[in-house]
Amino acid sequence: MLRSIARQSPLAHRSATARVATAAARFPSPSTSSPSSTSSGSRPTAPVPATRASACATPAHARALHSSPALRQAEPLNQDIEVEGVERVEDECDVCIVGAGPAGLSAAIQLKKLAEERGEEIRVVVLEKGAEVGAHILSGAVIEPRALDELIPDWKDKGAPLNQPATSDSMRWLTPTSSFPMPHPPQMANKGNYIISLSRLTRWLAEQAEEMGVEIYPGFAGAKILYTADGKGVRGIQTNDIGLDKNFQPKDSFEPGMQFLAKVTLLAEGCHGSLSKQVQHKYNLRDGKDPQTYGLGVKEVWKVKPEKHQPGKVQHTLGWPLDNSTYGGTWLYHMEDEMVSLGIVVGLDYPNPYISPYKELQRLKHHPLFKDVLEGGECIAYGARALNEGGYQSIPKLTFPGGAMLGDSAGFLNVPKIKGTHTSMKSGMLAAEAAFSAISAHNVASPDEYLPASPLDVSSYETAFEESWIAKELKEVRNLRPSFHSKLGNLGGMMYSGIDSLVLKGRVPWTFHHPSEDYASTRPASEYKPIDYPAPDGTLSFDLLTNLSRTGTNHAEDQPVHLHIPAADRAAHVKKNVGEYAGLLGRVCPAGVYEYLDVADNGGEADADGYRLQINSQNCVHCKTCSIKVPTQDITWMVPEGSGGPAYEMT
Repeated sequence: MLRSIARQSPLAHRSATARVATAAARFPSPSTSSPSSTSSGSRPTAPVPATRASACATPAHARALHSSPALRQAEPLNQDIEVEGVERVEDECDVCIVGAGPAGLSAAIQLKKLAEERGEEIRVVVLEKGAEVGAHILSGAVIEPRALDELIPDWKDKGAPLNQPATSDSMRWLTPTSSFPMPHPPQMANKGNYIISLSRLTRWLAEQAEEMGVEIYPGFAGAKILYTADGKGVRGIQTNDIGLDKNFQPKDSFEPGMQFLAKVTLLAEGCHGSLSKQVQHKYNLRDGKDPQTYGLGVKEVWKVKPEKHQPGKVQHTLGWPLDNSTYGGTWLYHMEDEMVSLGIVVGLDYPNPYISPYKELQRLKHHPLFKDVLEGGECIAYGARALNEGGYQSIPKLTFPGGAMLGDSAGFLNVPKIKGTHTSMKSGMLAAEAAFSAISAHNVASPDEYLPASPLDVSSYETAFEESWIAKELKEVRNLRPSFHSKLGNLGGMMYSGIDSLVLKGRVPWTFHHPSEDYASTRPASEYKPIDYPAPDGTLSFDLLTNLSRTGTNHAEDQPVHLHIPAADRAAHVKKNVGEYAGLLGRVCPAGVYEYLDVADNGGEADADGYRLQINSQNCVHCKTCSIKVPTQDITWMVPEGSGGPAYEMT
């Protein structure tokens, strides 16, 4: 029984292999017994698939990071394909949360707190696609502890990994060789904040959640929304099938995904989540809202010399290496233990298709402001992730019949603050309160009915959000990011933002809007010259595959490619993306997933105009940038086999 297993697991961040192997040892597989029947109103027992343990394990033949002409192409099929004749294990719970990030774990903890306060029981299941909790978490990060103070007031006594207070703030304007101090926006003041690894904090939150009885399942990716029979509501989540080959055919190790049926389903997948996109489309949650706009954050963590370390220093820059038409900036945070976090965020509405965010970071490190800190140090971690930048006017409707979106699935990042963890955590708490109220009301009204006949209404979450400090905070800064869309570019945006922040305080009757989705801002390559990026020196700057090895990313061999372009669209994709945009995906992807190969030099059969697209999906770090920026909008990002992807520890 899944519930029993979770309560006996001491650490939420144990690997999926260890957790499920324990489960398999205790319970028979579906091949030898069937799920126990469940009487109305009681929690079910369900055997855990015995073979999922081996399927989740990192195989000896895991694919190496790849950047060669070797072919690995599979016919992309419908993402909802079902293997015929498969009986799926079902399990029932009160709340199923997809994503063990700050928002999802905050929701889980808040649900357990409410149940304890009111003397009720509630079963909470959290599904996490990473091999461990925190493995797919990446942020700058300076955290404002406001939400953590509310969720776990005694977090200091419990050993939360917030060990380095921010001690100073600096904002500078960069030229290629110099830097100049700039006025510091009030939103970026960091007194009382902490420089952290968000991956570490998430693992700690998971420990707190499990101690309260939350069931967390790393290596179980939420792959499919389960709808009610009439299709009008959400009834749960199906995890992905394990052991399919690249053509979606079952291998000997095949294990079907499980179905978690829930009274309430909460989506906390992070930015541009695949299930969140589905419910937004099905329930028209974006009607009347601005398009979401995104940034790509590319990050490294370095161990620096003691004499160069300034614990608690927070530094941000604008200007070089980005041009006036490209929104973005950089950071350098001095963490604990002589480590620094540095990186660049590039707004994905940039027009020049020759820009490579990864290479912008590499040349940034040769600027004296960064070089002086990093020289003599060692790069110990690398990663990348897309982030929401749309702000208040881009937040979709948060609820749907039977569930809600929270955290970065909805988009609560405060762009001027460069912070979103506190708002994500608070959104999880608000969603938990709405879910708990709906479940309690159902249990009173229908005590003999475990799962409701109709989807529960959690729309009170929407009201609570609008009345919360999250909405107040985001409304005040709603015009700052869209002000950069003006013809004056970054300079115009900075001038307006200064006036709005320092004089108007965001209290204005107008609201600026985001004009289009990011891909539509991309201009043809014919309007620009290729950017001559310097070659990496192997000391301060690195080639992509060297840095990619620091992510720990891996995906099991011979599984379906999780980055889908319909076969019928492949020729048109290559023709447009190579001919008009000079192979943009090969530069915007921070993991070397996409290559447009000249068949005259590399062999193989051309997709169009002498080029073929090669997708090195084994390199993927799950940043979601490709499906946001590709001009043809023909890439569907799907979850790969559970436990695949990066293995972040310090990010």
